[in-house]
Amino acid sequence: MDFMRIAIIGAGYVGLTTGAALAYLGHHVTCVENDGRKLASLKGGRCPIREPGVEEIMRDAGERLLFTSDISEAVGADAIMIAVGTPSREDGSADLRYVEGAAREVAEAMRSGRRYTVVMKSTVPVGTNRRVRDMIREILSERDSTAEFQVVSNPEFLSEGQALRDFLYPDRIVVGADGPEGLEVMRRMYLPVLEQSFEPPVWLPRPANYTRPSLVATDPASAEMIKYAANAFLALKVSFINEMAGLCERVGADVREVARGIGLDPRIGPRFLQAGAGWGGSCFPKDTAALIALGRDNGYEMPIVSATRLVNQRQRVHIVDKLEDALDGFAGKTVGVLGIAFKPGTDDIRDAPSLDIMRLLRERGARVRAHDPAAMMNARAALDGLRRFVEWMQSYNEGTTCAS
Repeated sequence: MDFMRIAIIGAGYVGLTTGAALAYLGHHVTCVENDGRKLASLKGGRCPIREPGVEEIMRDAGERLLFTSDISEAVGADAIMIAVGTPSREDGSADLRYVEGAAREVAEAMRSGRRYTVVMKSTVPVGTNRRVRDMIREILSERDSTAEFQVVSNPEFLSEGQALRDFLYPDRIVVGADGPEGLEVMRRMYLPVLEQSFEPPVWLPRPANYTRPSLVATDPASAEMIKYAANAFLALKVSFINEMAGLCERVGADVREVARGIGLDPRIGPRFLQAGAGWGGSCFPKDTAALIALGRDNGYEMPIVSATRLVNQRQRVHIVDKLEDALDGFAGKTVGVLGIAFKPGTDDIRDAPSLDIMRLLRERGARVRAHDPAAMMNARAALDGLRRFVEWMQSYNEGTTCAS
């Protein structure tokens, strides 16, 4: 196989995982990272994110995976991937300053006489591909540069805690391109995954009965929307089963049996039907808010997505209400919160349900003890204002009245 030279702008969760995996497959990858501490860690072979297998796969990639802060070292690549964050603004819309900043740096470093493929990996609103294309074109015009380029959309579908599995053994790979050239570049990039021709890591074998993934070739706007629609629908499934759980409690039904019964329907499926504290993290909250903002900006209301968010927020309060009722009030009671990260297998506490639950417990008079095998340091920082009221346990059952 003819392996590629790939540059990735941003060595955060998505960029680093993607870069390490592509290098493991045989491509030569250069990750550009401006954070000095993170860059020093990466150059020392240490993974700055908590994600199973990433540090191991970095070692396996060896000299095929390089790290730098110099954008000029990236512009000789066959493809330049933008994988920077898109945090939420106060109105819920996606903040594109990092995407635009990365695109500007790439455009200013492009060399005359060369042709570039810029890949949008960041989760961005519909129209961002076109916006980045126009920005690069304008900068090249101002520089009187003869460089040529195309912008391809390639959204990521990585789940924290199993990101490498999702990358190496995906359900589908989505590519939004305006022409066959961009599609061919991406097909070449993902060929080892599409054909499953690579040797799996010893610690991450190919799943039994796994079939080759589909390549979804579409236009850039549709590719951008696929990412938002996928996350909104998964968030909806979680909110739906939590709403059903509330009704089941009142009518004497078992929501676990309900989930099992409807999950066997192939039109529904069993995944994301576990009732609980609801969703959090860096994706569902941000992407559902951005989807609502996108609708608002285009004169279209999104009542289902809005209700999905409302139900999810209500679930956190509902859990505390149930505990308060079961304990006949919180006075003199100690509640253990077991698991602080927004999901198992990560130290990510962004919008974790546990944080709101602990704040509510304290507001209602409970003593709170908390434990997480991975996220204790991040949780202490996030709950700094409550440090006098939250005790941090070294084990799961340290002196509590009940556990949540």
